[in-house]
Amino acid sequence: MKKGNWLEYQKEIADDRYYYVRSCIRQNFFPGSEAAFLDIMRNVLGKDVCDDPNHTSCTGIGYHSDIVPVETTMTVVARQFAMMTAAGYENLAPSCITSFGLYQEILDMWHHFPDMEAKAREMLYKATGREFDKPKNVAHASDIIFHHREEIARQAKYRLVDAVTGKSLRGVEHIGCHYAKVFPDKGVGGAEFPYVLAGMIESWGGTVVDYPERRHCCGFGFRNYLVMANRGYSIANSKKKFESMAPFKPDFILTNCPGCPMFLDRWQYAISEMEGVTYGEKGGIPVLTYEELAGLVLGRDPWKLGLQMHQVPVEPLLDKLGVDYDPGAKYLGKDGKYIGKPADTMLSNCYCSPM
Repeated sequence: MKKGNWLEYQKEIADDRYYYVRSCIRQNFFPGSEAAFLDIMRNVLGKDVCDDPNHTSCTGIGYHSDIVPVETTMTVVARQFAMMTAAGYENLAPSCITSFGLYQEILDMWHHFPDMEAKAREMLYKATGREFDKPKNVAHASDIIFHHREEIARQAKYRLVDAVTGKSLRGVEHIGCHYAKVFPDKGVGGAEFPYVLAGMIESWGGTVVDYPERRHCCGFGFRNYLVMANRGYSIANSKKKFESMAPFKPDFILTNCPGCPMFLDRWQYAISEMEGVTYGEKGGIPVLTYEELAGLVLGRDPWKLGLQMHQVPVEPLLDKLGVDYDPGAKYLGKDGKYIGKPADTMLSNCYCSPM
């Protein structure tokens, strides 16, 4: 690469005043992640983030599954922009990778086909009486954590280093397909050199693992999973990644998409039950969202981050980091009462919790 060409792989990320657009599925898979993002942005970094309860799903999954027509989708997106405009913000911060890609697609479509934008404005006004300004900056929430990664490192309680050996922990980063493969110039590093998660791992003391299937799909693919007959193809995609990364002995997998951590976590459980195979040193390889990892290095309680929702036990990673946690609090509700634990599985039995 010629000197200076790396600038082509950078992107502008607003420094403050974000209009946060939540994901419709993330809160069902790993409900602590978005709360962790808001906590870090407001209470650690001191940033202004608008968490508007009146925004809706972007329709992305329905749109990409050919259920929701483009006219409906762009009107819903126009409403999101109108909500942002009414709140007095201009920096859009989607939580979901599919939403991020969809907003970029709609803005690109409006750029090339202004009549479609005019149509969206007309339909939105007729339906709601609202008008909107297009965002001046669109950055995925992982872009924003990446943008502030050095400040997080300065305030970190833990580093991605083995507390006993002092060796850097090894992290696999998995980029969601809709982050940079749809519009490569919209992601940090583009589709060729995506650095948004790798930058976090390195800044927080870890080492990024390179392996042959690093850019292979996690296995979600919408129709791969939504259509029951295709689910064998979904799990086969994930298995291909696990088999490729396992020889490099990663300590964790880091993701920035709502679906990817769910499938890379859940399919490890499914494969262990189906075939009796695990891929980590103590069972499975823990899978984390970028908010969860940021929360851990900042010293947040792992159970308040929602790490008990993971199928692959996270305790091996917590122990390596030297995290101070209460094993007995893993399955306690907000009122402190024991809510029960899932049935024992091969994965859970590989790691014997002190509880």
